[in-house]
Amino acid sequence: MAQGTQKFKAQRPRAVKKQQQNKQKGPKKGGRIIAPKKAQVIQQQKLKKGLEVAIRNKIEHDVTQKASTSLHKPLNVVKGKPGAPQSGSSSK
Repeated sequence: MAQGTQKFKAQRPRAVKKQQQNKQKGPKKGGRIIAPKKAQVIQQQKLKKGLEVAIRNKIEHDVTQKASTSLHKPLNVVKGKPGAPQSGSSSK
């Protein structure tokens, strides 16, 4: 026969139990931000990205200038809307 009183596991307070029931199970939504190991690498990447954008813009400007000077009628550069689909792409 058992001697003494029975031992029970400690129960959590009710408030904690309700909070845990509302929690989502599984991974969280959204992107993950991983902290950089070296800040200098981040600065180099920023500089590289800025240079790429500047070079691309300069090339586009030069091409439009050359095209407008070589044609006998004025060149109209049409920029598409960000949400509109491209007219050059095919659906096949």
